[in-house]
Amino acid sequence: MDTQSVITRTITVAGGRFAPGHLGELTQHLPFEMVDAALTATRTTQSRLRDLPSRVVVYLLLAACLFPEVGYPTVWRKLTAGLAGIPTASPTAGGLGQARHRVGAAPLRWLFDLLRGPAATGPRQGIRWQGLLVCAIDGTTLTVPDNPRTRARFTKQRCNHGSTGYPQIRLVALLACGTRTLIDAVFGPTTAGETTYTPRLLPSLHAGMILLADRNFGAAGLLAQIAATGAHLLVRLKNGRKIPVLARYPDGSYLSMLGGLRVRVIECEITIATTAGRHTGVYRLATTLLDPHHHPAAELIRLYHERWEIETAYLELKSSILGGRVLRARTPAGIEQEVYALMVTYQLLRTTIADIVITRPDIDPDRASFAIAWQAARDQLVQAANVIAGSVIDLVGTIGRHVLADLLPTRRLRVCPRIVKRAISKYQARGSNIDRTSYQATLSIDILVPSDP
Repeated sequence: MDTQSVITRTITVAGGRFAPGHLGELTQHLPFEMVDAALTATRTTQSRLRDLPSRVVVYLLLAACLFPEVGYPTVWRKLTAGLAGIPTASPTAGGLGQARHRVGAAPLRWLFDLLRGPAATGPRQGIRWQGLLVCAIDGTTLTVPDNPRTRARFTKQRCNHGSTGYPQIRLVALLACGTRTLIDAVFGPTTAGETTYTPRLLPSLHAGMILLADRNFGAAGLLAQIAATGAHLLVRLKNGRKIPVLARYPDGSYLSMLGGLRVRVIECEITIATTAGRHTGVYRLATTLLDPHHHPAAELIRLYHERWEIETAYLELKSSILGGRVLRARTPAGIEQEVYALMVTYQLLRTTIADIVITRPDIDPDRASFAIAWQAARDQLVQAANVIAGSVIDLVGTIGRHVLADLLPTRRLRVCPRIVKRAISKYQARGSNIDRTSYQATLSIDILVPSDP
C-alpha cells in the first residue's frame, strides 16, 4: 500500500491588497515600513487605495530583477503563487505598465541611497587592509532596448564592426571589495566616460578608505580630487608616463609628483606561469601611502589584485542576474527606474550574504556563492516564505542554509584570456585558434628600480 505525505504550510504576509507586496525572505532586509518611508519621502504613495498600491508596485519592480527572463505579468504570477486562498488582483500588462509609470524612479533611488554602503562584517581578512576599508572604482555598460525614445537619450558605441547593436548606458560604481557591496553608483549615457562620472562619487569617499583603480583613473587632477576626500588611493599608471624620481626608498619604491599630488610609485614585473607557458608584464602603481616601513611595496602590489573584485561584482550583476539580457524598460524614465531596482536587488542579496558570513567567522566571504543565494531568493519569493521575521531572529535563514550547504572551494590563482568565449554570432570570436582554456597559475613579483631621469 502506498503511503502519502501531507505538508501544511503557514505563511504570513501583508493584509488585503498589499499581500502581493513582498520579496520572500529578502523582505526581512527590505520591510514594508522601509518601502512606505520611501514612498512618503518621494510623495509617490497612492492618493486612493488601488488594486496595485504603490508599495506592491515597488516590490514588483524588485521581483522583476530576480526574474529578468520573464515579463511583468509572469512576475506578478510568481508574487502571488504562494498566496493560495488570499484574494489578489489580476492586472493586465497595460495595468502593470501604468502602475510602474505612476510610481516612477524616485522611491527606488531613495531606497538605493538608504541601502548602499559597505556591509558590516567585523574584522575579517580581505575586508580591511591595515585598518583601511579596501574599495574599488570602475565602470561597465548595460544594454537597453533599441527604439527612437531610448536612442534620443542613449547612444550606440562604436566598435570594430561599426557600432553596438543596441544603445548602452554607462554605470560607474564604488565597491567595498571584501563584501562586494555597493558604496555608491552613478549611471548615464556612454557619451561621458568613467572619469567624467567619478566626481559624483567623491562624496562617498572619506578617511579610513583605500581606493583601488585602473589606468583609466590615473589623471593627475582626478587623483588630487580623490586624495582631497581623505581617502588613500592605489592606482595603476601607464608605463610610458614620464614622472620624476624625487627620493628613493629601501623597498624599491620612490617618491614622485603627479601634478601637485605627492605619491609613492612602485614599479614591478609580474610573471604568471602556467602549463601553457609564462607571461610577464610590467606594472606601475602610485599610492598616497608614503611610508615604506608601514606600507611595504610588496604588500601594496598584492593588495592591488583586490581591484578585480569589482569585475566579479559586475559579472554577478550582468551575467548571474541579467544573463546578458537587454533591460526591459523602453523609455529613459523606465530605464532609470529599472537600473535603480537592479542595484537595490543586488545590494539586498549581497547584504544577505554578508549576514550569513557573520555567523561563520571561519569562512572566507569569497566562498559564499552569489548564484546560490540568488536562486534561493527566487524560490523563497515564489513560495512567499519567511516574508515576516518570526519572534526569534534567524540571521542565516533559508537562503543562508542553502549557501552554507554548498560553499565554493577556496579560491585558487587561475588565469584565462579576456576574450569572448561565446559570441552572439555564428562566427568564431577573434578567430578559431585562440586558446580559451583556464589554467592554474603561479605568480612571481620582482620590484624594479628605475634609473634616474
